[in-house]
Amino acid sequence: MLAYLIRRLFAAAVMLVVIIVVVFSIFFLVPKWAGVDIALSFVGKQADPAAVEGVRQKLDLGAPVYTQVWHFFQGIFAGRTYSGGGDVIHCSAPCFGYSFKSEQAIWPVLTDRFPVTLELALGAAVLWLVFGVSAGVLSALKRGSIWDRGAMIVALSGVSLPVYFTGLLTSAIFVFGLNLFNGQYVPITQSFTGWFGGMILPWITLAFLYAAMYARITRATMLEVLGEDYIRTARAKGLREQTVIGKHAMRSTLTPILTMLGMDLGALIGGAILTETTFSLPGLGRAVLDGIKNQDLPIILGVTLITSVAVLIANLLVDVLYAVIDPRVRLA
Repeated sequence: MLAYLIRRLFAAAVMLVVIIVVVFSIFFLVPKWAGVDIALSFVGKQADPAAVEGVRQKLDLGAPVYTQVWHFFQGIFAGRTYSGGGDVIHCSAPCFGYSFKSEQAIWPVLTDRFPVTLELALGAAVLWLVFGVSAGVLSALKRGSIWDRGAMIVALSGVSLPVYFTGLLTSAIFVFGLNLFNGQYVPITQSFTGWFGGMILPWITLAFLYAAMYARITRATMLEVLGEDYIRTARAKGLREQTVIGKHAMRSTLTPILTMLGMDLGALIGGAILTETTFSLPGLGRAVLDGIKNQDLPIILGVTLITSVAVLIANLLVDVLYAVIDPRVRLA
């Protein structure tokens, strides 16, 4: 088990380096190859030539590529000092960039909005796992029944309906129609009931989309597993159906579910733009949207980095859970 963890940690470290290089290339090299003025992208199109030249000096855009990459890495792990244009700006580690338009480091903005996105992602994940996996298992066990057909129709609806439609519909019914929830985000440190009332509808809306997908995947995987020889052998031995399903069939069914969970949860931690916009949640998704509207490229760069790292960490945790569920994975 220890050797397996060491291999996975080493692979994750290598992937982290690759991610940082790829993100740097997307935001600095590709626009340059396309003939875009990178300094103008970072300072805004309304800036005067002196300000653009100052940003060009601060970002060392005239230096060789390997020097720019090194400074980019240095900023993330040790902090960075931007000098040029007559002023000096220090960005403490981890420096995910600096907004020359709003004159603030990106990391404090991300850490201020990150808890909201994390609350949204984790709360929705609990709901879609409980209801999606349960519905998928029951549909597989009752294949062809009314429950099976009804659950799959609901799942198809969940996949088909966009988040902004279900979000506005739930708000119209439960906030403006029945007055059950306030519909506004309140930090949990101020009021738990206010926080819960403001988060329950975003959780349900987001979970409805993912629960539908998880129900369909769980049903298909469970039907395949139930036809395996070892399941028939377990039943032939006289084991109770609960034991056959819970101990043997579910262990194999959970593998693709964990794979999906790692990708989905990691991506959502980078911000659920539609859900956060629909319910006016001040999370990372709203930060990206604001960055696009204000043409503030460093905000988008910072959220891209934190999203990539979140997906990497989520998949690392999934690899560890694989080894717990299926000991054969440790030999891979």
